Amino acid sequence: MTALNRNSQLGLIVLTMTALLLSACELPPQETVQRGFRGLGMEAVISPNRLEDMVAANIPPEAPPMAPDGGPKASDIYQNVQILGDLSIGQFTRLMAAITTWIAPKEGCGYCHNLQNFADDSVYTKGVSRVMIAMTQRANEDWKAHVGDTGVTCYTCHRGNAIPAAVWATDPGPMQVKGIAPTQQNIASATAAYASLPYDPLTPFLLEDNNIRVISETALPQGSRTSIKQTEWTYSLMMHFSDSLGVNCTHCHNSRSFFAWDQSPPERTKAWHAIRQVREMNNVFIDSTVDVLPDSRKGPLGDPLKVNCKTCHQGAYKPLYGANMLADYPSLSRLSGQAKQAKTSSQ
Repeated sequence: MTALNRNSQLGLIVLTMTALLLSACELPPQETVQRGFRGLGMEAVISPNRLEDMVAANIPPEAPPMAPDGGPKASDIYQNVQILGDLSIGQFTRLMAAITTWIAPKEGCGYCHNLQNFADDSVYTKGVSRVMIAMTQRANEDWKAHVGDTGVTCYTCHRGNAIPAAVWATDPGPMQVKGIAPTQQNIASATAAYASLPYDPLTPFLLEDNNIRVISETALPQGSRTSIKQTEWTYSLMMHFSDSLGVNCTHCHNSRSFFAWDQSPPERTKAWHAIRQVREMNNVFIDSTVDVLPDSRKGPLGDPLKVNCKTCHQGAYKPLYGANMLADYPSLSRLSGQAKQAKTSSQ
């Protein structure tokens, strides 16, 4: 091989590698929005091209006209209505039609119901849907510190899919020889945005109640018992937050002092409530369905597919960029039926 051919091949390799590297970058120009104190780099970086695509993907479906309040209740006409029986027939039918298009537009009513007997509970998805409706109502009624008045609906997560695009289960890690990855990291994981960090930060924080805060309260820490390993778990969770919301660290933190709450944006407080809300949704509601779910809707360790930040946000700093679908479906904003009775009896 001549020197000219070797140089040509080397040049081709360099060009190929350069193209691969640039393919992972967003093309300029970028836009920045100041979100905090000047001089601290508290800015949101926005790609206009990506934002245009994101906005198009987060347009909610148009709501049908509202149904009147009057008339007989659903529980007076239909049998075995345990959650939404206090709605009028018109309101009940309207919401059922909406839920069908949000979750099973191809399968239709038969996805949750025995079409020969709608009162029958033999289809497992019917019982699961009751739990999910109660979970949605709970989020909207009692977790306003996170969801505000905008709230959430079934569409927020499902977007026309029976299983939301972003769900998770406890990750046992890849099959490997013991000792290759003893610290549960350095394995490419979408959960941690492919960072060299622990590949499952969701189980310890969004299912279990482990300590997240690892930053010292003093400039020169003394007596701290927080290990580097614990810090890596927390950073892995933060990478999940950033990727799920399409934001950087300064969305919730002041880059001058990541520790100080009084110098942080209000989004940090919302994130604090969000962690606890998601933890409750996974433990109280979703885990209660484990005995009726088929294996196809469970993780490799047999736990149900659960929710995380990306399930609702899907890359947007606010789900659906703040579209208030709940205003069109007020029955999802308050507990009803057995869910309301269960809350009342527990108080």
